[in-house]
Amino acid sequence: MTAFALNEPFDRRPSVPEGVRAAANSIPPSTLIFLGILSVQLGAAFAKELFGTLPPSAVVFVRIAAGAAIMATVARPRLRGLTWRDWLVGLAFGAVLALMNLTFYEALSRQPLGITVAIEFLGPLGVAVAASRRRLDLLWVGLAGLGVVLLAPWGQSAGTSWVGIGFALVAGACWGAYILLSSAAGKRFPGTQGLSFAMVVSAMLIAPIGITTGGSDLLQPHLLLIGVGVGLLSSVIPYSLELQALRRMPKHVFGILMSLEPAAAALIGVLLLGEILGVQQWAAICCIVAASLGSTRRS
Repeated sequence: MTAFALNEPFDRRPSVPEGVRAAANSIPPSTLIFLGILSVQLGAAFAKELFGTLPPSAVVFVRIAAGAAIMATVARPRLRGLTWRDWLVGLAFGAVLALMNLTFYEALSRQPLGITVAIEFLGPLGVAVAASRRRLDLLWVGLAGLGVVLLAPWGQSAGTSWVGIGFALVAGACWGAYILLSSAAGKRFPGTQGLSFAMVVSAMLIAPIGITTGGSDLLQPHLLLIGVGVGLLSSVIPYSLELQALRRMPKHVFGILMSLEPAAAALIGVLLLGEILGVQQWAAICCIVAASLGSTRRS
């Protein structure tokens, strides 16, 4: 999952620690993108492994709380001097971030990782198409729609559910809103403070649900440790890698490489979670990947 909006002004993108930057500069930018995708999907796979012990809402809380603590340490958001519009953008950004993660994990608990990520990917695809005025983009919309139809649980289709698809679609809509709000926050908050502010708000919003559903299980050290690892893999590490890659490659190339994320998620699901997909499901994922690639190239 992309950590920030592609249309955010480049000079407002946050800096990362010098050690991370020096290490990243020795790696080709395309490799950084693939490592970021791998990190995100590994984080999702480890999170899904926790569902046997914790409900999705509790896992979301642990992940967001860990990410917020790390981000707040790296870039402590300054509240002094914020206008009411700054507060509005920051609060909306945090609320969307919370809902996006909650619905994604709820979908993930009901269907394979690759299918969930593919459906969620319709969010950024929709933002890209909406920003375009080319008739050809209607083809990509139709191709993505075909992918969803192929993934739908018609009859006895295994591995998906209407509820899971619904949660994934809401997560995708939130991802689209996240992209727009990320750009707005980048214009109102310096450096990483916008994302840090949003993650703190997100953790506060999700805390009542996560603590209530998780209960005393949240106090188990090994679960907390895994949650911190999920936060690092899903947020901090890919964010830093993607940022460094964007500094060294055109944005449209970045978008093309990121379009491979649903396929990567499906492969991780097969290798780590044993989620074997059928031919129809792979065809659906390919349709969505092709639609994302097409819209990105045209953009």
